[in-house]
Amino acid sequence: MTMRRDGMPGDRLSRRRALRLAGGGLTLAVLTAGVAGCREDDSDAGGSGGSEPVGGDKPAGGGAGKEGQAPEPLWTKTTSAQTYGANDELVAAGGVVIASGAPLVALDAASGKERWSLEDGATPGAPMLLGSGTLYLASAAYDGSVAGYDPASGKQTWRSHLGKDYRQPRPIAVDGDQVYVIAEIQEADGSSKTNVIAALNSSTGRVAWKEQRDFGTEQNGIHARAEGRHLVYTDFKKNLTVRDTATGKQVWTHRTPKTNYGFFAVYKDLVIVPQGPDLLAFGLADGSAKWSVKTAESYVAFKEPAVLDDVLYIADSDRTMRALDPGTGKEIWRSTALADANLTVPRQYVKAGDVLYAATDLDERGGVTAIDARTGAVRWTFNDRTGDYHAWLVATDGKHVFALHGKKLHALPV
Repeated sequence: MTMRRDGMPGDRLSRRRALRLAGGGLTLAVLTAGVAGCREDDSDAGGSGGSEPVGGDKPAGGGAGKEGQAPEPLWTKTTSAQTYGANDELVAAGGVVIASGAPLVALDAASGKERWSLEDGATPGAPMLLGSGTLYLASAAYDGSVAGYDPASGKQTWRSHLGKDYRQPRPIAVDGDQVYVIAEIQEADGSSKTNVIAALNSSTGRVAWKEQRDFGTEQNGIHARAEGRHLVYTDFKKNLTVRDTATGKQVWTHRTPKTNYGFFAVYKDLVIVPQGPDLLAFGLADGSAKWSVKTAESYVAFKEPAVLDDVLYIADSDRTMRALDPGTGKEIWRSTALADANLTVPRQYVKAGDVLYAATDLDERGGVTAIDARTGAVRWTFNDRTGDYHAWLVATDGKHVFALHGKKLHALPV
């Protein structure tokens, strides 16, 4: 077991990370064995639980409070959230913020007041995807359909059904023309041994194409992204696969044995994949290697990447953070501020202005950290001090940063 420079274990497989590996594909029987979401109608004023300045840094901006401390939340709500640590379980759009749960509740971004709710909203653990102003959800009624909603009002604006021979279709990616889903192929006896990947027209709901995946592949653990003519996804079998979005035909596939739990980044014609100490970029068109970056030591692994405003941000298990040119891999800056402040490695990033807001998988020495996107300097870290075991999730509408921890949802100023 590797040790980080503060002596803490490097990469331990936590319960919430194990659940996150399923990528929204957990069955209802498994999900209901966990803690069920419950809706509470209370509101807490403030509720930061106290946050401290980090590294002696006292910069302004990024919603900073006094002397570089994290700002007090604009509002805090106890929600019906039922999350497993996937990045798409918290979304902000149409003036609302929505955490995956039952019921599915949209809260006003400015006030935290309920705008609308759906009793049969999101399937627990399944992605909530935004595309062209529509929120796409797998049906919580388990009726084989996928639906689209106006996030501002909660009104259903689109619906599609893959067919009676398929069950539990769930969206995995969306672009301007299509919604991409994966579903089990149902056998005559009700069992399922294989699965299908399909594209649904986002205007008509009609099936554009569907392709059966290889025997032995699983519908769980899928992380996907659509970019132009290419649909990119990873799975539990440690494969990186690219398909043609127009036909569904497989373009290429690579083995990714040093998995980072399926997360990757896409930038224009490249897919960027962490593989242990290596960060690799492949061309979407043919899978050819384009550039690579290594960590300082072979035992140090790259974590989840994010491309925001044409910059690739990524941290490693030694808590060194880098900003790279995603087209070339050239380093823009490197920072040890996370390690210097003894903070946990981030796993998700959003950006508002010149500030990155980074959420951590582990709560201890973590939470949501504000990082200067130009230098990597840590501005502050926010933690609600509840000690909840769930991973932190973060989203932004450009005016607020929303931090979800377990069932507590906090709105922070930017």
